[in-house]
Amino acid sequence: MFLDIETIPAESEKKEILLDLYKRKLEKSNGGKNPPPTFEEYVESTGLDGAFGRICCIGVAVDDQPAQCLFGTEKEMLAKFWGVAREVDLFIGFNVMDFDLKFIYQRSVILGVKPTQELNFARYRNSPIYDVMYEWTKWSNLNKISLHALAKALGIKSSKEGGIEGKHIASAYAQGKIKEICEYCARDVEVTREVYKKLRFEK
Repeated sequence: MFLDIETIPAESEKKEILLDLYKRKLEKSNGGKNPPPTFEEYVESTGLDGAFGRICCIGVAVDDQPAQCLFGTEKEMLAKFWGVAREVDLFIGFNVMDFDLKFIYQRSVILGVKPTQELNFARYRNSPIYDVMYEWTKWSNLNKISLHALAKALGIKSSKEGGIEGKHIASAYAQGKIKEICEYCARDVEVTREVYKKLRFEK
């Protein structure tokens, strides 16, 4: 399975909880050299945190099937994802070890959606999770590369060319541009598949 997710910040109902956490961060910084960002910036950053951020769509493609976008309530999306993942033996994505699959697991726990697979997140291996970012860098944390840059280096048309990008997802979601978000997510899945094939010398 090739996969990618798009995420957005916490919903407004979590504002009181987040404000409490933000105030604690301020107290811990105690006027230090690196104080936390503004509260608005802190809320925006939750889009990268599975504890409070949300998944707005999940892009998947099994084997050579076209990429599809799972959409609905977050709980519905997760249930659909684990349904598709039930028979999958290899999960492939860009930075899925540190972000996509971890985020999916965390949201599944919070929303009570039991995974159909117990994935091993052990590092320095490429099964059952094949992270194309780490396969490219050979597990080095130095000189990390973006999917856009890696696609360019490998002569693959990037998903960032035209339309919205990851940094626009939250505002696009607020504007109801669900179709555009899903199309972007599906393009990321297709690009990831092309990168994977290059890394495996399948092209």
